[in-house]
Amino acid sequence: MLPILLKTLPFFALIGTGYLAGRIRMIPPEGVAWITKFVFFFALSAMLFRFAANLSLGEIFDLPFVLAYLAASSLLYAGVMAVSRMRGRSIEVAAMEAQCAQSGNTGFLGVPMLVVLLGPQAAGPVLMVLTVDMVVFSSLITLIIAGARGGSPGLATVKTLALGWVKNPMVVSIVLGLIWSGLHLPVPGPVNDYLALLGAAATPGALFAIGASLAGRGVTRLADAAWLSFAKLVLHPALVAIAAFWIFPVEPGAAGVMVAAASLPVAGNVYILAQHYGVAPQRVSTAILISTAFSILTVTTIIAWITG
Repeated sequence: MLPILLKTLPFFALIGTGYLAGRIRMIPPEGVAWITKFVFFFALSAMLFRFAANLSLGEIFDLPFVLAYLAASSLLYAGVMAVSRMRGRSIEVAAMEAQCAQSGNTGFLGVPMLVVLLGPQAAGPVLMVLTVDMVVFSSLITLIIAGARGGSPGLATVKTLALGWVKNPMVVSIVLGLIWSGLHLPVPGPVNDYLALLGAAATPGALFAIGASLAGRGVTRLADAAWLSFAKLVLHPALVAIAAFWIFPVEPGAAGVMVAAASLPVAGNVYILAQHYGVAPQRVSTAILISTAFSILTVTTIIAWITG
């Protein structure tokens, strides 16, 4: 356990450094926004394209893997929604809480950290988890809220979803990388080096941006946020482990990466969705803060388990 903790500690120390910089206002909120944009549109996109372009589709897409992750995540999603509804929450709030419990910070934290800690063979499974989260569950929350607000999902909703995918550089970079790989085109040496150099900025930049963005978050709706953090950090990886190791025939190495990805804290983009729709932004913000703080223990425990 201690050796794994020592390996994960530098990643969380970078988050702490960003938090401190934001807390003492060395990096103002607008500065955090620009750092995030650089990571999102350039560094992380370069990393994802390079991973996808150097992998075959078979190394990324595996049907039992997708089914296991979808089954476990959907069960969690439905369960958290049911608990929320039993507590008297509206359908919109219940859906946002479910999104909070299911959607992990795979892009900014999972891709940079897990590939380093678990090796380059983790890239394919991590990309698959990221793709399912963005395409399936980010679309699901939009459909549920659209339906709850009295409009049956129609052409406008489909257009919104399609534009969301097209404008998301992570989706675009993965798709372009897979197309490049599918055409069996070699990545020229200088291009590969350029992508590696730019992509290398994704890890420190993303972790620093996560910490700096947490500095401005207050603690409200603590009980709700604690429950959602527990669902994300404990229930999600537990359900994924059951599905991947005991129900679906997922290759053990890929199953371990899937469980590690499921143990990541709540994704920052859930707060963006909550703000956009005006649904429970305070509890989502607090859940991101709490789950990120405690993930140093849960992620380390999960990685120690799957590697041991």
